[in-house]
Amino acid sequence: MSIFSKIAAGEIPSYKCAESQDFYAFLDINPVGIAHTLVIPRKETDYLFDIDDENFAQLMLFAKRVALAIKKAFPCKKVGMAVLGLEVAHAHIHLIPLQSEGDMDFRKPKLQLTAEEMAEIAAKIQAAFE
Repeated sequence: MSIFSKIAAGEIPSYKCAESQDFYAFLDINPVGIAHTLVIPRKETDYLFDIDDENFAQLMLFAKRVALAIKKAFPCKKVGMAVLGLEVAHAHIHLIPLQSEGDMDFRKPKLQLTAEEMAEIAAKIQAAFE
């Protein structure tokens, strides 16, 4: 079982932003920007493009709703989406609020946020999630 499966199952604490029966969204603990959110399918699949078409489409629709909530809670020009998936063997989508393309640079130093700041960010996204 991957660390992300354990997070979605509630076995490991996370800063939940949104969830459904099939998908889970939570803050990245090493964010490249404020409100950097990960969206995962609850069903563990290593590679995003190995997900069957129906579930892939549903994952994208769920990610879209999370992105809209992020944009509402943290006004930005756009919410960027990236799929890297090399660190954890569980398909995941990164959603990051963007003011410029540089905001999506995964090589830059990660933000150091307190637990209180992370909880506040997650709560704002949850409140905006529809």
